Amino acid sequence: MNRIHLLAASLAALSLAACQSYPERKPDLSVLPAAYPAGPTAGTAVADLDWTSVVRDERLRRLVELSLVESRDLRSALLEVQAARAQSRAQDASFFPQVQASAQHSGARQPMMQGMAPETTQVGVSLTAFELDLFGRLRAQSQGAFATYLAAEEGARAARIALVSAVAEAYLAERAADERLQLTRATVRDWSASLDLTRRLKAAGQADSVELAQAEGQARTAQAELEAAERGHRQALNALVLVVGAPLPADLPAPTPLAEQPVLVEIAAGLPSDLLARRPDILQAEQRLKAAQADVRAARAAFFPTVSLTGQYGFASGDLDRLFDGASRTWTWTPQVSLPLFQGGRLRAQHAVADARGGQAVAAYEKAIQTAFREVADGLAARATYGGQIGAQVGVVAAAERRADLSQRRFRAGVENRIELLDAQRSLYAARQTLIQLRQEQAVASINLYRALGGPVGRAED
Repeated sequence: MNRIHLLAASLAALSLAACQSYPERKPDLSVLPAAYPAGPTAGTAVADLDWTSVVRDERLRRLVELSLVESRDLRSALLEVQAARAQSRAQDASFFPQVQASAQHSGARQPMMQGMAPETTQVGVSLTAFELDLFGRLRAQSQGAFATYLAAEEGARAARIALVSAVAEAYLAERAADERLQLTRATVRDWSASLDLTRRLKAAGQADSVELAQAEGQARTAQAELEAAERGHRQALNALVLVVGAPLPADLPAPTPLAEQPVLVEIAAGLPSDLLARRPDILQAEQRLKAAQADVRAARAAFFPTVSLTGQYGFASGDLDRLFDGASRTWTWTPQVSLPLFQGGRLRAQHAVADARGGQAVAAYEKAIQTAFREVADGLAARATYGGQIGAQVGVVAAAERRADLSQRRFRAGVENRIELLDAQRSLYAARQTLIQLRQEQAVASINLYRALGGPVGRAED
């Protein structure tokens, strides 16, 4: 009796120890500033928008809709959610007893002795090692599995946002490549016409062989750049098909020129603290942190006793006709307490691993917050400056066009040499290329801002 009292007292003491509050690693939210460097911004709150109301380009809308159905990356993310949900349900099953039914018939040849039958039939149900979660190990494992499931859901939502962003970026890259191709084709025509003019002037004695060689080199350079532009456009188109996940339909609406973008409506940035509840990657990191904290609690609970119950109820008889008589009834009931005494430091090592991974999860959560703030701040800076830069570049193109036109006239009149015309034409070509690039970058910056703000793209399971 004293031993029973001692065991009960020991378990009570361990239970009190297990109920003590242990400090958990907590993230430092001071890494998130109170405001963005650019200050308040005007526009519609991103939480009030969906991608269908944000994307203006009808061709891009069709491509995004197609990608949300065909993307293999998104399918993989959604299947990960299903797997995590099933794993969470499987973990919750540990709270319930496992009941099994069994039937057995045994026979043996042996010397007959009084009270012993050569054949025995047994039927019954059994309770297999039902663990009483006195110290929270199973509860912590269940909480960890559920947090992992929620993290997978946020990962799928992040995948949807990333997919919309990737399709838009690939679409803009293809549009920019097409505009560069058209520009290069026009340049080939212009420089070929300039070569023909130089040949006529040389035949008339108004140009020399050096100027003709310069014109030929310029025309061949344009032809080489045309081949590169053709390759760039085909590769951009291939990249778009890949990210969409299917061949592009033939009935797509006509594309919108880069000069007539933006692709997106104006979006208000809000406060940095809004990101904590909106960005799926931050929410995913938060759920992973909760899962890691649950693993620490489960590792700590492994130090305490395990209390399990095993039982069996049924019938056993050597006479099948009397199997279900009251006298054939059998039962067993076996409570078991298992206390780890010595395992060579395994439990401490497992706890140390879980604690270290908890620290990694805290660092990952803080890094996700810092990354989100930086991406939004970069997007706001881009939105504030690209308009002025493009306006200035439009002026550069206009000035280069005037210079090229004047140089062409002066060269025809014989008052300017070929070198000046060549330089003016190259400057115009480069200025137009830069303008295309800037317009693409401005539209991409708008997309990146929408993604950085955690723009909604519907629920992950839609």
